[in-house]
Amino acid sequence: MPPTSKSVLVIGVGGLGGPALLTLAAGGVGRLVLVDCDAVETSNLNRQPLFTEADLGRRKVAAAAERLRALHPDLELEPLDQRFDAAGAEALIRGVDIVVDGSDNFATKFLASDAATRCGKILVHGGVLRSTAQLLTVVPGQTGCLRCLFEGPPPPGQVPSCAEAGIVGAMSGFAGALMGAEALRLAAGERGAYAGRMLIFDGRSGRSRLVLVRRRPGCAACAGSLELSDAAAPACEAAPPAAVATPAAGTAPAGPAGSPG
Repeated sequence: MPPTSKSVLVIGVGGLGGPALLTLAAGGVGRLVLVDCDAVETSNLNRQPLFTEADLGRRKVAAAAERLRALHPDLELEPLDQRFDAAGAEALIRGVDIVVDGSDNFATKFLASDAATRCGKILVHGGVLRSTAQLLTVVPGQTGCLRCLFEGPPPPGQVPSCAEAGIVGAMSGFAGALMGAEALRLAAGERGAYAGRMLIFDGRSGRSRLVLVRRRPGCAACAGSLELSDAAAPACEAAPPAAVATPAAGTAPAGPAGSPG
């Protein structure tokens, strides 16, 4: 089935979501739903390719949609200037085929995984911190979810923020483009390259490894019995680092990584 018949929800249009959106739009995905509630700031410009200095102060979804329409006039876009929260997560996800999580905090990342799993929709999860990137595809009913590997977000203050630890801007572009390419494969009906396998890439050494993410017996998220929550968490641009998050029983630690978008 061609990707033109598919719709993709992209949560966050910044360092991860921006490159993913550019990849998806160029790849011919039929409909893109953009969700973000932030405005463009100077600190965004080193890693968020949809924005320039002229966009400072503008709402991110409006600026992102304008840029994408300029590049692809026939692209169907639905920009939503709102927070991705527990109250509206299921309605948004049920209206699309695939979810790409480029959010910038742990709480939203776990909410995206929980809601996509409950709705039976494939999720492409990614994260970056410092020079390390992570990528995982969750296929409900077939692979483990984010909570099968990390049972929950790390405690506040245990993981440094992006402002404290820093991010190599190019790593966000690298991870976001991989997320977009993975979603394109899924939209074309192929099996995801990272389905049930977390890719961990260290930009300093150039080394990568894959960690199998199996379904964890008793996982409430996979069973659909977990109450959706969007409790506040420190903002950043990546995924829970395995070095500090507690791996679920029977899984291997995924190694260091981060939490921005």
